[in-house]
Formats: sequence, structure tokens, C-alpha cells
Amino acid sequence: MKSLNPPGWPRGKGYSHGIQAEGRLVFVSGQVGWDENMKFQSSSFAAQVRQALLNIKAILAEAGAGPEHVARMTWYVVDKADYLVSLAEVGAAYREVMGKSFPAMTLVEVKGLVEEGAKLEIEATAVVPTASSR
Repeated sequence: MKSLNPPGWPRGKGYSHGIQAEGRLVFVSGQVGWDENMKFQSSSFAAQVRQALLNIKAILAEAGAGPEHVARMTWYVVDKADYLVSLAEVGAAYREVMGKSFPAMTLVEVKGLVEEGAKLEIEATAVVPTASSR
């Protein structure tokens, strides 16, 4: 996987402007911040981010993939202000779960989510290198 940051552009803060990859695609549907029993353990924005990322990581593992294979993520947040005041904790949770993987990312504020109590939903696409693409 190769990060695409055009010359003269500042590097994205925690994301890449683009990603180039070749391999087997893994699509992860939107994950909210609940546990494997579909129960929210916290109403904290950062805690829900951490749990959603752990859910993504668990799904990726089922495909023999990990955070390093994530090429893009879309974050849907119910309250942009909640995201902004939680940035330090969100960043710490992201680094804890995803490491130094910085895919192309989009964050969108939405009116609401289907799951009551969810503060965000994150979907991801991973590209796992195949023998021919290594």
C-alpha cells in the first residue's frame, strides 16, 4: 500500500490524502461502539470510537487482515462538536487499536444513526496483498 500525498500538500493529520493498493478487498460494514453482545458499555464518544475500531479489527482478523491493510475509512458522527472536543482521546484510542495505519479517511456529520445510543459509525475497506501483488 502506498500513501498518495501530492508534492507541496501538507501531510494529513492522522490520514492520507489517497492510497494506492493492489490485492484482495475486504469490506467492513459500519461498526458502532457496542460490544460483541450489541451493548454499549459507555456513552463516551472516545470510548465508542475505541470499541468501533476494535470491532473493525476483529472483522478484519476473520479475513486474515489487520489495521495495516485498511485503505479507507468513512466515519459518520452524530455531533461534530463531540468529535472535536474528544480529539486527543480519539487519537489515543486510534493509535492503540490501529497503530500507525493512516488510510484515506472521510468524516461526515449525520442527523442520526439507526442504533439508539450510537455516537458514531465507522466503515472500512481493506486491501490485503496477494502473492502476485507483493
